[in-house]
Amino acid sequence: MLAPQKQQIIDLFNAALQPIVAGTELQPTVTLERPRDPSHGDVACNIAMQLAKPLKKNPRELAQALVAAVLAASKDGNLIEAVEIAGPGFINLRLTAAAKQQVVKTVLQEAAAYGKSQLGAGKKVLVEFVSANPTGPLHVGHGRQGALGDALSALFEVQGFDVTREFYYNDAGVQIGTLATSVQARAKGFKPGETGWPENAYNGDYIADIAQDFLAKKTVSASDGEPATASGDIEDIESIRKFAVAYLRREQDLDLQAFGVKFDNYYLETSLYKDGKVNGAVEALIAAGVTYELDGALWLRTTDYGDDKDRVMKKTDGTYTYFVPDVAYHVVKWQRGFGKVINIQGSDHHGTIARVRAGLQALNIGIPQGYPDYVLHKMVTVMKNGEEVKISKRAGSYVTLRDLIEWSAGEDTAAEGVADSPRDLTRGRDAVRFFLISRKADTEFVFDVDLALAKSDENPVYYVQYAHARICSVLAQWTGDEAGLATVDLSPLTAPREASLLAKLAEYPDMLQHALEELGPHQVAFYLRDLAGELHSYYNAERVLVDDNALKMARLALMYATRQVLRNGLALLGVSAPTRM
Repeated sequence: MLAPQKQQIIDLFNAALQPIVAGTELQPTVTLERPRDPSHGDVACNIAMQLAKPLKKNPRELAQALVAAVLAASKDGNLIEAVEIAGPGFINLRLTAAAKQQVVKTVLQEAAAYGKSQLGAGKKVLVEFVSANPTGPLHVGHGRQGALGDALSALFEVQGFDVTREFYYNDAGVQIGTLATSVQARAKGFKPGETGWPENAYNGDYIADIAQDFLAKKTVSASDGEPATASGDIEDIESIRKFAVAYLRREQDLDLQAFGVKFDNYYLETSLYKDGKVNGAVEALIAAGVTYELDGALWLRTTDYGDDKDRVMKKTDGTYTYFVPDVAYHVVKWQRGFGKVINIQGSDHHGTIARVRAGLQALNIGIPQGYPDYVLHKMVTVMKNGEEVKISKRAGSYVTLRDLIEWSAGEDTAAEGVADSPRDLTRGRDAVRFFLISRKADTEFVFDVDLALAKSDENPVYYVQYAHARICSVLAQWTGDEAGLATVDLSPLTAPREASLLAKLAEYPDMLQHALEELGPHQVAFYLRDLAGELHSYYNAERVLVDDNALKMARLALMYATRQVLRNGLALLGVSAPTRM
C-alpha cells in the first residue's frame, strides 16, 4: 500500500473516531499493518480493541461502528473494496484492484526517486566506518564495515538527510611504531622468523614491498594527504614511519575504490594531538571533578555514567589509554554540528561504548545520552573450495578485502581477447557487497566464495540481478516505446501473482523507512531477494508478450516498474544492475 493511500485510510478512521472519543481525553493513534495471512485482507487495524477498555465498549460493537463510518465516507469505491471484522474486533480492509495497481503508475512517474522522502531534510548525520589502522591491507571485517556503512549512508540519503561518510585513521600509537620497525627490519635485509626480526612485527609480504620502495626513495600519497618521499636511509625511523603510513593509506584507498566505497572526509588521530583536542578534553574532565589519581594513574569515574568500573585515562608512563582520543574525537564531531553520529565497528569494540559515552556525558557540554550510536558487526568466515581460508600471503595472517573481491570475480574477468587486460572486478565487488550486507550486523557470517561464483538461484546476488536482466530481455523482445507505458490501462492486472507482485512493489518505501529506523540495511537485501522471487514466480506462471494487446501492455508496465524498483534497491547497496547475465 502506498503512503498516500495509507494516510487516506488513517484519515478515514480518525474522522470516524471523532464523535466516538468526543468528551474524553483520549487521543487515539491509528496504526495500520499488513496481515500475515494475505487471505485476511490487505491491511489490518486494531484500534477498536485498543479503545474498547477505556471507552467501556464491546470491541466488536466499536469495530462495527467504525466500519460503518469508514465505508460511508469512502463510498466512491476508489480505495476500499470491503471491510471485515475478525475475532474479538480486528478490522481487516481489502483495497480495490485500482488502488493496488496505482503503484505501477507511481513507480513509473517517480523512477529513481521512488522510495525517497524528505524525512530528514535539514538534518545532518555522520557515519564513520572502516576506520582501519594504516598498518596493513584491509581485511574482510573492514569489507563488512564498508558494505554496511555505505548502504546505511545511502539509506539516510534517500530519506533526505545530509550525510557525511567519514574514515578515522588511527595513525598514532604503538601499532604505528611496530609498522615502522617492521619495515626497517625488512629494509635491513631481515625476514620473518630470522634472528634480528622484531618479536611483534608485521609479517606480510606487503612489508617487503614498502621496504623496497622506501629504499628506492619513491614518493607516495593517500587521496587526501601530502606526498611522502622516502629518504632511503634505513636509520631514519621517522621517514620510514611517514612513508609506510602514506603507502598503506594509498593501498587502502585503492582497495576501497575497487569496492566502490568513497568517503567525504578523512580524520587523522594525530591531528587530535597536534590541535590540543586530547589534552583539552582531559583538562576539561579534570576541571569537571570527574577524575581522580590512584597508583600514579589518572582515572575517570565512568561508573557514575553506567560503566561497570572506573577506567584509566592516563597510564603511569604518561600516555593516554585508547578511549581518551575517542572522547576528544567525538567532541569534535559534536562541535562540527553532527547531532546524529553512527559508528560502525567490530564487536570487539563493545567495551569502548560505555567509556566513550561516559566521557562525553562527564564533560557536560550538552551532548545527549546515547551519543554516538553504534552498529557492531561480528566476524566473517571465508570458505573456498569447501575449506575455511584463514591466511593471505599478502597480509600474512588474514584474508584481505582485495582477495575476496578478486576470488569472487572469477577467472574470466579480463577483457575478452585482450592480452594482459585489466580485470573487471565488478562481479566480485557486487557479490562481496551484497553478501556482506545480507545478514544482520550482529550475526556471524560465512562467506562462501564458491557460492558467490555460482550462476544459480542459490546465489542471492545472481538471483536478484537475473531478475533485472530477465525483465530487460522481455522489454528488448517487445521493442516498443517504454515511455508510453506510463499511461497504460492497468485494469487487466488481476491474476493472483500480479497482485502479489504489486503488493511487494508497494512495500518498498515503508521497507526503506523501517530499515533506517533499525539501522539495518540488511533489510534492503532481504526485500530485493523477495521481490526477485515474486518476479521469477510471476514470469514462470504468466506470459507477458501475449496476443491480447491490453493485457500485454499492462504486464509490460508491471515489468518495467519491477525493474525500476530492483534497480533502485541495488543502487542503494552499491551493486550493479546488469541487463544481461
